[in-house]
This record gives sequence, C-alpha cells and structure tokens, in this order.
Amino acid sequence: MNILFAASEAVPYAASGGLADVVGSLPKAIKEKNCDCRIVIPLYKAIGPELRAEMTFLTNITVDVSWRKQYCGIFTAVKNGITYYFIDNEYYFNRDGLYGFYDDCERFVFFSRAVLEMLRYIDFKPDVINANDWQTALIPVYYNVYYKYQQGYDQIKNVFTIHNIEYQGRYGKEVLNELMGIPLYHSNLLEYDGYINMMKGALETADMITTVSPSYAWEILDPWYAHGLDRILVTKQYKLKGILNGIDTDVFNPETDKSVAGNYSSKKLAGKEKCRKALAQELGLDDSEGPVIGIVTRFVGHKGIDLIRCVFEEMVAMGVKFAVLGSGEHIYEEFFREMASRYPGKVSVTLGFVPELSRKIYAGADMFLMPSQSEPCGLAQMISMRYGTAPIVRETGGLRDTVRDNGGENGNGYTFKTYNANDMLDAVKRAKRDFEDKTEWKALVKRAMECDYSWSASADIYIETYKELLLQS
Repeated sequence: MNILFAASEAVPYAASGGLADVVGSLPKAIKEKNCDCRIVIPLYKAIGPELRAEMTFLTNITVDVSWRKQYCGIFTAVKNGITYYFIDNEYYFNRDGLYGFYDDCERFVFFSRAVLEMLRYIDFKPDVINANDWQTALIPVYYNVYYKYQQGYDQIKNVFTIHNIEYQGRYGKEVLNELMGIPLYHSNLLEYDGYINMMKGALETADMITTVSPSYAWEILDPWYAHGLDRILVTKQYKLKGILNGIDTDVFNPETDKSVAGNYSSKKLAGKEKCRKALAQELGLDDSEGPVIGIVTRFVGHKGIDLIRCVFEEMVAMGVKFAVLGSGEHIYEEFFREMASRYPGKVSVTLGFVPELSRKIYAGADMFLMPSQSEPCGLAQMISMRYGTAPIVRETGGLRDTVRDNGGENGNGYTFKTYNANDMLDAVKRAKRDFEDKTEWKALVKRAMECDYSWSASADIYIETYKELLLQS
C-alpha cells in the first residue's frame, strides 16, 4: 500500500508546531509496518543548506493557479528512511517564516494543485493521499473536480486530517475564480457562511476525515469547539474518526537523552533527581522540598493561561515553584515577567522556545501544568509522562484520552473537568499532597513512564483505516 502525506511542514525540514512533529513521525511508523509512505512539503527558505545538499532535482513543471501558469520545481530526498518530495517556487516559499503572509491563500492553492500535478512525474502512485489541515485542504477538492477521472489518477482515496479546527482557510468569495480556478457550479463545495472555506471543501470531498484524538472527533460536533464547522461536521459523522497521536519515543527517551543532566528509566529513577537539581540550579530556583511545576506552551487564550493567572500567586504561596518556557500574546508575557520579578527563586520564566531547555523542564520538573480550554491532542502531556513528570490537565480532547486521574486506579496524572481556576487549583493541591508521600509519588511516576504513547499503535489504526477505504473501491 502506497501512502502520500501532504502537509505544510514536517520535521526535520520545517516546523512551527505540532503538525511538523506528527508528519515527521507518523509516516516513519507506518513505513515500519510494510507500507510505502512518503511526504510532500513546500521547499521553504527556512530549509538550510545542509539539508538542501541532500536533495536531488527531479524536474520542473508548470502548475495552474486559476488563469496563471506558475513554475514548480520538484526535488526529493531520503531522510530517516522516508522519501520526501519538495515543491519549489521561490515567489511563494522563499520567505522568512512559513505562514502569516497576505497571499497565504494563493501560496497553498498553488501547493495543493502542485501535489496532484507532481504525481505525473514521480515513480510513485499513491493509493491514499492524506492531506493535513487547511493548507492542503484543496487536494481532495481538486482531485474530485479535475483529476478523479484522469488516466493514472483513478482509485486514489483521499483522507483529510484535522489537527486544529480553529484554522480553516477562510477567504472572500473572489478567491474562488481569481485564485482557485474552480467553476461556479462547484462553488457549493467551498462556500460556507458567506465565505470560501478551504477546510469545508475537504470535509465535503475527502473519503475519510480523521482528527488527532478520539475525544476531539466528538468535541468538534459541538459549537463550543467547532469554530462554526459543527453544522457541516454533524452531517459527515459517517466518515469522521479520531485517531490518537503519538510521540517519537526514540527522540523523547530519558534513558538516552543527552540534553538532560542524568539518564534514568522507570526502574532506575536516580537520574530524575539529578535532572531536578540541575534544572533548579540553571534557572535559579530554590532547591527546597516543594514541587516544581513545568509549563512549556504558547501563551494564547485556548492554552488555559487565564486559569493560571487567576490562582498563580495562591499556588506559589502553597510552596510550588514554576519553570515556565514559552511566548505568545503580550499580556501573558508581561504577566509571567512580573511573576518572575516578584518571586525570585520561586518562578523562572524564559520567553521564546528553547528546545534543549524544554527537555530539561520535562525531565527536571515534578509536575507539568496544561489546563487547556481546548486541545485537539497535545504532545506535551505525553512527553512529560515519558520523562516521569506528572501532568495536570483539563479533561478535553487528547488530554482526556491520555491522562487518567490519580484519584482512581492506575492514575498517571491529575485531571479536572470544568474550565475553572479553582478546579485547576484543587488538582494542583491533590498533586502536591501526593508528592509529599514519597512512596505514592514514586509509584505514580513509574506508572506515567510505563504508558505507551509511541506511534506504533496509531500507525496500526491509520493503516486499518486506509485498508477499509481501499476495500470500498
């Protein structure tokens, strides 16, 4: 079975968030199960000369962007056993940054069309194309409108994965003719609430819609989570499926991680204490008895930062210390700056994203706070458990699917249900109480570390899903 993953980013080439981690890891797990799984992304300026030196130029073609014909170069490289394809156009992709440009719609219209045109020129015919998020949402649309009955394109199945439904690719109606080149009699595929909505087009035309956790699949049927798409999604439940993301357990491995102060496992935990002391020393935190809570996140509203702000000083007064890493909205950055200034030795704040420091926080903290308003899957809670750091999370999306409260049997962390600061505070208090019982805490840490959130189980479900689709042919 041949699968082509189409995405706007993938590690190790280009990354701005969790999408790149998923696209860089899942195809590798699928390939290990005897499927030929390949990846196609844009050739961004951000891809450095060392990685470019490994690429091979295949050919150049022209791609229709409505009435325009645009240059498209096709490059390939093999990395970690996976074949990558790169779509080159310097006008669209030779820029600082991946997104946030005035012509993002045109850029990813071009990319989506180029992915399908590329298939004529490479020695690979996919049985399934798995598109990811709004940037590739036009692939199933174009396939159904233009390619479905062309020679060489027959019997391809299209899967569309929603990583975050908040970002949908909404634009004015003028883009339908001016950029997309889609006939007016197909406009119903993309029109929604007075706009052209690229994700809506994928929901209409894909053979299967997946999300990144089972809970998120039913949450997005609710207007609270769906950002307006619930009305279309409730009519597509027959082809909607939630498959939990995983993490790369080779990359995130406390037994071999060279960026942490001490290596350890669930059976030999001594290195965890070394990591805790090294983190406290590096960040200037008091090396006293109270627990250290790690926060590694983007400072945006849906990550639950408002809850943290409401009771932050109460948590500090309880004897909790904080190691905070992240960046985002100015109001939240200023809040954390003020807390670090007000509570030296108890609160450390590093603005930005420092990958090595994030590993040190995962390994050196005792608890990891993630009170998200919504969280399609979340990788940080799984990484923290891998490093024996107990997550404290709100029961939403993938957080609900991965974290079991320690108040019940076989708990691997702490959860709270409502989006309420006092409920979160109660979960922190319970975690601190258990932390003070060293026997109980050690048992919790071992349970968390022994949870299996590798990509292997997820890959099995994806392969099963693909096979079901192909049997429908």
